[in-house]
Amino acid sequence: MKESILPLVADAKSPAGADIRFMMDGTTGNMIHSTVPPGQINRATVHGTVSEFWYVLDGEGEIWRRDDEQERVTRLVPGVAIDIPVGTAFQYRNTGETPLTFICITMPPWPGDHEASRLDGLWTPTAGLP
Repeated sequence: MKESILPLVADAKSPAGADIRFMMDGTTGNMIHSTVPPGQINRATVHGTVSEFWYVLDGEGEIWRRDDEQERVTRLVPGVAIDIPVGTAFQYRNTGETPLTFICITMPPWPGDHEASRLDGLWTPTAGLP
């Protein structure tokens, strides 16, 4: 059995540009806490082998998702949960005045940043992203 406490500072940056804190890992998936500062527009990416579930904790934002069958923009506010199936192009941004924070579950476990391929999205990413 495992347990964790949310780290006070970010452990890393996601391939899209969010600050992430590692919370839990296991044989079937991983859990992170993600933070996007006000005004930040992250890079559009697509995952080759990993699906994700998100649950929004705080802030306001939008996520664009596109697969072979549909394309949509979903408002991200506290209480909203979304999925990002493997092979779905996505991009997200903070549209509010406070940090956008959410929990992200990856299935299977995140294999490394090589998993995410960058592509053109709906919005122009914020200048200065690493």
